[in-house]
Amino acid sequence: MLEKREFYINGQWVEPSAANDCAVIDPSTEEPCTVISLGSQADTDAAVAAAKAALPGWMATPPAERIALVEKLVEIYNRRAEDLAQAMSSEMGAPIDMSRSSQVGAGSWHLNGFIEAAKNFQFERPLGDHAPNDRIIYEAVGVAALITPWNWPMNQITLKFGAAAIAGCTMVLKPSEQSPLNAMIFAELVHEAGFPPGVFNLVNGDGAGVGTQLSSHPDVDMVSFTGSTRAGTAISKAAADTLKKVHLELGGKGANLVFEDADEKAVKRGVLHMMQNTGQSCNAPSRMLVQKSIYDRVVEEAAAVANKVEVGPASQEGRHIGPVVNELQWTKIQDLIQKGIDEGARLVAGGTGRPDGLNKGYYVKPTVFADVNNQMTIAREEIFGPVMAIIPFETEEEAVEIANDTPYGLTNYVQTQDGARANRLARVLRSGMVEMNGKSRSAGSPFGGMKQSGNGREGGVWGLEDFMEVKAVGGWTPDA
Repeated sequence: MLEKREFYINGQWVEPSAANDCAVIDPSTEEPCTVISLGSQADTDAAVAAAKAALPGWMATPPAERIALVEKLVEIYNRRAEDLAQAMSSEMGAPIDMSRSSQVGAGSWHLNGFIEAAKNFQFERPLGDHAPNDRIIYEAVGVAALITPWNWPMNQITLKFGAAAIAGCTMVLKPSEQSPLNAMIFAELVHEAGFPPGVFNLVNGDGAGVGTQLSSHPDVDMVSFTGSTRAGTAISKAAADTLKKVHLELGGKGANLVFEDADEKAVKRGVLHMMQNTGQSCNAPSRMLVQKSIYDRVVEEAAAVANKVEVGPASQEGRHIGPVVNELQWTKIQDLIQKGIDEGARLVAGGTGRPDGLNKGYYVKPTVFADVNNQMTIAREEIFGPVMAIIPFETEEEAVEIANDTPYGLTNYVQTQDGARANRLARVLRSGMVEMNGKSRSAGSPFGGMKQSGNGREGGVWGLEDFMEVKAVGGWTPDA
């Protein structure tokens, strides 16, 4: 077991101000894989003070130099890819092949995306031809608190860090206490890349401690948070007294609308997407809405696909899903599966308990329910596990009504060969993202939701703008 207790503050590794140990559990074995210390108010204050002191110099650094440092970071990131993959696999249960490809790959993908977006971004621009002496300046929000989750650790850290660094913000990162090792490796990468002291700081802690301290801190100008809607609400309340900017990426209950003219791979694609990362993705297509004319066939196919999904330890190579992150999540998922049974949904794959042959570890059976209605608990709550609900519909209008009947609004999916119908649905589905026929969003596309799925946009130009303020200047002297 590796012990890692240090925090990264003002360009150096420092010991925490008080001993407050927290074991990080490997969900494949239920055994500790490391011990960290949770930060105190003194640690939070020191990190924020370092970020505040570094802010003027970092804001004044030309954007080209900030971009160049992020480019250097990407080189180092790629060199340390295996270290990151091993860390995420052991601490949050991503199967090692998936950790190497998707979990690590997401980080370099996003950093490169910000580099491309920033090279064409006008940090200073004219208001318009009608106002030759007016300028619009995009400048950093200031000190940004980055609070990230355990389910896609490098994905979320890089989405926040890349945008904040290029925008000119200084940062304090609080990674999830469930998956802190990858974040500490990332701090090593930032240090090696040569970012000035205080630009990036890391303090481990939990939400009630360091998370709340950062959200309410008077010297923090912005909080960027990814996690549960419940926690997002608490952060918003904590931040209200200081009127800081709050950027939220929260939960989801995505609908996948499968019409009778869907392509032959649509059902398999939808089930496997749901099971990816053991269902621990906010944009998972957890409700499959199926037109009644093909309903029975789809239910049978979905069950067959789910029954073929293999489950195994994160350390094992191959294409399988791993455990969920911890005992609390495992118990919640088991309770919700039982709730689905109790409320009358038809269990067609999976169910409660661990998969056969796995007696230890937080493993969940890939589960599919049919004959679900949208008022059942499993259709309303974000389960955050490998559990999918199939709901029948007759008409396009009914499908839209069911899809939109949720407090969430992150991602919806459409499976149809009718282009006009697909475009109609894209306009009326109430979500920040809509994906058609297996086509994911391209590089530079913003990630984010509406309603209780949050208010932020991450990635590309929109991600940069979220970490900036817009300043209007009148009386600008051209060419001076």
